[in-house]
Amino acid sequence: MKPQDLNADKFPSAPGVYVMKDAKGEFLYVGKAKSLRSRVASYFSALKDGRYQIEFLMRKVAEIEPIVTGNEKEALLLENTLIKKHRPRYNIFLKDDKSYLSLKLTVGHPFPRLIPTRRIEKDGSLYFGPYTSAFRARETADFVERTFKLRNCSEHDFANRVRPCLQYQIKRCDAPCVNLITREAYGEIVDQVKLFLKGRQVELTDQVREKMEKASAELRFEEAARQRDLLTSIERTLERQKVAAHFGGDEDAIGLFREGERVGLSVLISRGGLLSERKNYLFTTPQESEEVLESFLLQYYSAPDVIPPCIYLPSKMEGLGGLQEILEDRRGQKVKLVVPEKGEKLARIKLAADNARERLKREVVTQEGREELLSRLQERFSLSRLPRRMECYDISNIQGALAVGSCVSFFEAEPDKSAYRRFKIKTVPGANDFAMLYEVLSRRFQRTGWERPDLIVIDGGKGQLGAAAAALGDLNILGIDLIALAKEKPDFAQNEKRRGGGPLPKKPERVFLPGRKNPVILPPNSAELHLLMRIRDEAHRFGITFHRKLRNRSGLQSRLDSVPGVGATRKRRLLRHFGSLKRLGEASLEEIRGVAGMNLRVAEAIFKILNPSTPPQT
Repeated sequence: MKPQDLNADKFPSAPGVYVMKDAKGEFLYVGKAKSLRSRVASYFSALKDGRYQIEFLMRKVAEIEPIVTGNEKEALLLENTLIKKHRPRYNIFLKDDKSYLSLKLTVGHPFPRLIPTRRIEKDGSLYFGPYTSAFRARETADFVERTFKLRNCSEHDFANRVRPCLQYQIKRCDAPCVNLITREAYGEIVDQVKLFLKGRQVELTDQVREKMEKASAELRFEEAARQRDLLTSIERTLERQKVAAHFGGDEDAIGLFREGERVGLSVLISRGGLLSERKNYLFTTPQESEEVLESFLLQYYSAPDVIPPCIYLPSKMEGLGGLQEILEDRRGQKVKLVVPEKGEKLARIKLAADNARERLKREVVTQEGREELLSRLQERFSLSRLPRRMECYDISNIQGALAVGSCVSFFEAEPDKSAYRRFKIKTVPGANDFAMLYEVLSRRFQRTGWERPDLIVIDGGKGQLGAAAAALGDLNILGIDLIALAKEKPDFAQNEKRRGGGPLPKKPERVFLPGRKNPVILPPNSAELHLLMRIRDEAHRFGITFHRKLRNRSGLQSRLDSVPGVGATRKRRLLRHFGSLKRLGEASLEEIRGVAGMNLRVAEAIFKILNPSTPPQT
């Protein structure tokens, strides 16, 4: 169906898959739905819902093709198949064996070996991974060969060798090629390798320790020494894992963090109660977070060996039941998909999300490129220069009291904390944010030796922007661009519930420019907006921290400052003796007089200021 002729009512309400294509017939996006009619209709209400990423996608869509399935489970499987086959531009596609290394254990051979590979085949071998780091995969393979003495020769060399090679001479192989180890003994080593690669090191150490003790009891000291060395090597790797975390069993915890169209997913893998590995994946997509998570799970858990009995998820999904059935079919055993709400399991999800956030932040710098991001910001707001150094200003006060101004500085899209500044408001009485902002900017640009920014960002709207422009104009400051970032003012409807239930969608951020009446509204998932929000939020945090510090200091001074004869020493002794102003206010004159260094005159003055309506009782 063509979008211009599309009526959502023409779609069936049955479960299925919808395929969005461009004018050339190429796949743009594949999605699944419990009800095709409702799901497709939601795309055409994107403007009302404020989902600008969907609006961007729909501009490119020329045709939407529905495919009805028998149930949600079939829809999930078909969606996954179409994504792998067509690789639509706006779906996430998990890089598999063609990009990430796995370790292949050739268990079909009488004497298996371990091979790093990028191709997963149905050849009867066991595959471990994928490893997001090729270095980590090869390091693991090297450790296994060195520690467990698996062979690493090719099948041709193995079949034609008549005497042991150098690997045997340096004690890194037991030479199965010339029958210096039996198939049964080699098989026991392979079983140990399986336990190690599956993350079952605790079970493995118990097994090796038992063999060591048995060999020692039977006076087979050479074998006992070999098992001892093996145990030492395994325990060293185990100790490195113990410092990471201790969990319950064979479980995965998945965290998700989103910043614009950039999505980070982190999988914390625990086996045998120990955190054995962390894997990070990054995507750029307009998909909703729930759809990203669902698609990721289907692709990541494609092989039975990587599916644990329990997976902790960051949020609920519409098709959770169907997804669980698919994973159980693949694993051949029960699989629990759990969305924790409290306790240690929720903490694990948050830990995974923190990993995803940190990885995403590093990747934004390397992939997006600071230069490209700043160039887009310059173009979007017609700035006179590339905004390499940006300063953001914010005012913090409570009805004018203890007012402070904050200035944070970003260089090349990253915080430059050495250039952060904060100001106590000195000349403005009462609550007047515009005048306070004028004072802060005036004082800042009257200072010499402070590097000037390319762009000033003001936390506020037209009024704050005008005050900032006036300050720069009065000081004849030229060549610095100026913008203001403000949240949409809420109306009465914002405080009401939407008819039919659920809150109204969030209002977008607005960017005000000098000389322009209407604000610029950036897509909520754009990297430019997130950079501006980040510097604005940092200015707010920095200002609030300073404001609270002054407020706490003011509280300590308290009413005692107005009492003659009470200095810093006596105040400190009083608060230390009574513990708080409240308890001091409840104390009798005699109790106050009992504080070290106190005399009757000062004690009476303190009692009177704290209890103006009560005569002193001694």
